[in-house]
Amino acid sequence: MGYHDGGDIPNYWKYARDFVLQDRMFEPNASWSLPEHLFQVSEWSAVCEKHDDPFSCTNARDLPGIPPDFRSRRRGPDNPAPIYAWTDLTYLLHKKGVSWGYYILAGTEPDCEDDEKVGCLPVEQNAKTPGIWNPLPYFDTVKSDGELGNIQSVQKFLELARNGTLPAVSWIVPSGDVSEHPPALVSRGQTFVTTLINAVMSGPNWKDCAIFLAWDDWGGFYDHVAPVTVDQNGYGLRVPAMVISPYARKSFIDHQTLSFDAYVKFIEDDFLDSQRLDPKKDGRPDPRPGVREEAAQLGDLRRDFDFDQPARAPVVLPERPKTTLIAPVGAPNVRSRRPVR
Repeated sequence: MGYHDGGDIPNYWKYARDFVLQDRMFEPNASWSLPEHLFQVSEWSAVCEKHDDPFSCTNARDLPGIPPDFRSRRRGPDNPAPIYAWTDLTYLLHKKGVSWGYYILAGTEPDCEDDEKVGCLPVEQNAKTPGIWNPLPYFDTVKSDGELGNIQSVQKFLELARNGTLPAVSWIVPSGDVSEHPPALVSRGQTFVTTLINAVMSGPNWKDCAIFLAWDDWGGFYDHVAPVTVDQNGYGLRVPAMVISPYARKSFIDHQTLSFDAYVKFIEDDFLDSQRLDPKKDGRPDPRPGVREEAAQLGDLRRDFDFDQPARAPVVLPERPKTTLIAPVGAPNVRSRRPVR
């Protein structure tokens, strides 16, 4: 169990005080990292039997199709790639001609398949390696739409941010050493996040952007706020989250019940005329349990903005601020325990 105040995480503290802090943001699924990343891009976690057949998929909150590199740590290298045949958000973006990018920081994945193990062999991660934090290459829609090239390096994101040529929608994924996943240092994660935000704030895209900053599931089973039940898949644990934008409300705490589903809903409202990942209406039906974006419990991120206020100036912060954090000496390689089975 850890506790950090403003002296430990000054940049995060600054963002939270200046912009919007959300204190009831829940992980969309009551499970672990791979299902969560599937929900981020598709609002579902499933197992499929056939390519290009969404109805061959069945709900799988804990054990969706597992990337071969993840399984091979215990079961050997000869594992087939998973089939993600259901409909994801990039399918709707592509149909509407909305640009998108998914940016991966090269390094290693942080997770073990068996989180009870003290350590595990590192697995390489980059834009060309599908994995638990990079699931889009396994989606049939991404391949058939010819958009595998939209999955790129974080270096490319920084270049586009400097030039003001970012796509309409971007996802950004860290590597293990800056993910703040134990035993990675919080200070290194803060530096990574600050570098990304500074790049956007210093470029032409700042004038009309919205940055949503959140953390993955985190093993915090001692949180006193019980997750809201939406369906058999979630919600999961409460996680930190902020909204940073020229039009974000100033020093605002959002008490709405939210999950990462709200990000998908915001994208759909902003770019897709509120088209949902709805099996009955999206042109590519699948047997998912429901339309997550329409859950009665889910708040609306538009409340975090004030478009009548003058555009906020950038808040460019030092990438390596002085903190009161002390790096552990000889700390064990402790892993969070997540329900994998």
